[in-house]
Amino acid sequence: MTNEQYHTLIHPYTDAMNLILTRLEILNHCAADNEDVRPIHGITHRIKEKISLENKLKKKNSNGSVQDARTLLKDIAGIRVICFFERDIYQLAESLKKQTDLILVCEKDYIRHPKPNGYRSYHLVLGVPIYSMDGMEYYPVEIQFRTISMDFWAAMEHRICYKSQPFDELEMKSAFRQYAEILDGIEKSFEVYSENCG
Repeated sequence: MTNEQYHTLIHPYTDAMNLILTRLEILNHCAADNEDVRPIHGITHRIKEKISLENKLKKKNSNGSVQDARTLLKDIAGIRVICFFERDIYQLAESLKKQTDLILVCEKDYIRHPKPNGYRSYHLVLGVPIYSMDGMEYYPVEIQFRTISMDFWAAMEHRICYKSQPFDELEMKSAFRQYAEILDGIEKSFEVYSENCG
C-alpha cells in the first residue's frame, strides 16, 4: 500500500470517527445539567498508522491491499472513552446503539465477562454513514469504554507484561487478575459513595 493509497483510505474513517466523537460529547453534555456528574472522564482517539495497519493485515494473511484493509479491519478508526463508573459505560453504549442511523457491527462485553488475565472493557464497533458525491457508505469505528480503574489496569498490564516481561508469565497473569479484582472492588466502593452523595 502506497502512502497515497493509505491517506485516501483513512479519509472517510476519520470523518466517521469525528462524527462519533461529536455524538459522545453531546451525550456527555445531555447526561446532566451539573458538570460534576457527567459520565465521561476523558476521550482519546486515533486512526491506525500505516505500519500498524500493514502489520495487522500480514497477521491475517492478507496481501496488504486497500480492499483487504476495508474488508478485514474494523479498528482503523478507534476511540477510547474513559468513564467514572460501569453504569456510565452501559448508559452511553445503549444511547449510541439507539441512534437509528448507526449500525451495530460488533459488541464484546469484557466487563461482565473479563478475559482470563483480568482485562475488563466494553468494545463496540458501529457502522457510521458517510456521504459522498457518489452516495453513502458505512464505515466502522471501534469504541472501547473503560472506567478509570480499568484504564489504569490496562496501561500497567501493557507496560509490564508486553514491554519488559521481567517475571514469570503465569505468575504475572495471576497477579494481574488479582489486581483487577482489587481495583473493581475499590471502584464499586466509590460508586456507592457517589450514589449517596447524588
